Amino acid sequence: MTLRALIFDVDGTLSETEEVHRAAFNEAFAAAGLGWHWTQEDYAELLKTTGGKERIRRYMDERGIEGLDVRALHADKTARYTRMVAEGGLRLRPGIRALIALARDAGLRVAVATTTSRPNVEALCQSCFGAAAESVFDVLACGDEVAAKKPAPDVYLLALDRLGLPATDAIAFEDTPMGLASAKGAGLCCIVSPGVYSARDDFSGADRRVAGFDDLIAGGIAGLRQICKEPTLAPPQT
Repeated sequence: MTLRALIFDVDGTLSETEEVHRAAFNEAFAAAGLGWHWTQEDYAELLKTTGGKERIRRYMDERGIEGLDVRALHADKTARYTRMVAEGGLRLRPGIRALIALARDAGLRVAVATTTSRPNVEALCQSCFGAAAESVFDVLACGDEVAAKKPAPDVYLLALDRLGLPATDAIAFEDTPMGLASAKGAGLCCIVSPGVYSARDDFSGADRRVAGFDDLIAGGIAGLRQICKEPTLAPPQT
């Protein structure tokens, strides 16, 4: 392959964000007087639905709840998440900073393809990189910019379009089966490192599954190319 770009998912891939998201949801629910509280078990199930507004709607639908302004509730949650992140609530996963540095040193471009919103990406970049998202990544493709969120391939196709590259010239990095399906649906080679909420999921379609993204650093860019040239499929999880 002619490797020209690395494309990263955000939540769970760049950083273990989900516990901060869950806390922000619960704060927003309490502020709205809803009496809802999402436990880790609840959230693990809800994460099978991509997108924060979509998770709220699913939760409502399953309980026959109507008449709630989902957009306003989610906007409040996003504001709370942004504040939590600004207060130092996030750290990059091991290997992420080094992968981006490897890409830059090799003249590759770096991009984001995520179901989360642009403000959340911006908050993460300010917290973890101390810089604006557009100065860290060449291209941002976010969930509120596409018709269908992951596992649909739309957001990866958008990232590729903005990069001006075919799928054969990029590698995707993911942490969930839905993200993997999205990347593969766009024709991308995909390397997966499961997050806290996806450790037991099936990643049998991945080109490579690693315990952590830092496992990829020693091989450098040549190692990444080799993975996509001769993929080692991850075994099904039981």
